[in-house]
Amino acid sequence: MAEDMGSTVPRRQLGRALRQLRTEAGVTLDAAAEALECSRQKVWRIESGLGSVRSVDVRAMCQLYDATPELTGALAALASETKARGWWHAYGDAIPEWFELYVGLEQAAHRLRFFYDAMIPGLLQTREYAHAVYQHRSEVGDDERERLVEVRLQRQALLSRRLPPAPRCAVVLSEAALLRVVGSSATMASQLRHLLALSERPNVSIRVLPLTAGLHRGVEAGTFVMLEFPPGTRTTPEPPVVYSESWTGALYLDRPQEFAAYEKVWMSIDELAFDQGQSRRLIDKIVGEVHHG
Repeated sequence: MAEDMGSTVPRRQLGRALRQLRTEAGVTLDAAAEALECSRQKVWRIESGLGSVRSVDVRAMCQLYDATPELTGALAALASETKARGWWHAYGDAIPEWFELYVGLEQAAHRLRFFYDAMIPGLLQTREYAHAVYQHRSEVGDDERERLVEVRLQRQALLSRRLPPAPRCAVVLSEAALLRVVGSSATMASQLRHLLALSERPNVSIRVLPLTAGLHRGVEAGTFVMLEFPPGTRTTPEPPVVYSESWTGALYLDRPQEFAAYEKVWMSIDELAFDQGQSRRLIDKIVGEVHHG
């Protein structure tokens, strides 16, 4: 049974990172296989995320590709996670926070759906809003805060990239996320204007779920992201993933029945949300109130 292979998420992330390292080092699949004294098929399978991986193999590959000791440690730690079934990535665990697992998935997706009930998603944040978010984390030093903000802003190029084509991105925000002041009222006003500008893009849809909708499935589900991937050339297409973050870590759900359950939550949110025109008008109205409030 394919399910016994463990979670696909850490395997795919590890494979992607190793393929990138090999390419940057200018090593062909054949040359890598020869140097590692294994078959070309084995290297290809590891890079394609098709099965659990041993840390010893990862360390040998990292050495061959001249990876930094930090990255080698992070990838070896990730290899030990490739046998797990449901997959939870705990922050501050063996895999450091700077090794952004979620970002790799986001970059590879061709369709993204976000439901955020408390704040604006990172992909849509302005620099000032992102700063205000990290300002609240007293355990993060100034340098680290700057770096985290930069990572967040660099991710946003995804929405306008040419190749591979930018993903289709559908966002449903709770009205509460627009009313909650993060930073100052000026920060909020420019953040809301930024949302209006982004919503003009052909691949981006931003809709508001009004507070008048009352209690709905999204309230219980909380914030989540649904990621779907292009079929690609692989024999086994990448299964879609639901990503759900909490204070101490993040849950990656990639079993078909889990994705189907969130699909139902999305459908109910989708029915209750304003359309794009109504959403723009509401955001515009809130900008006015923030300015004069």
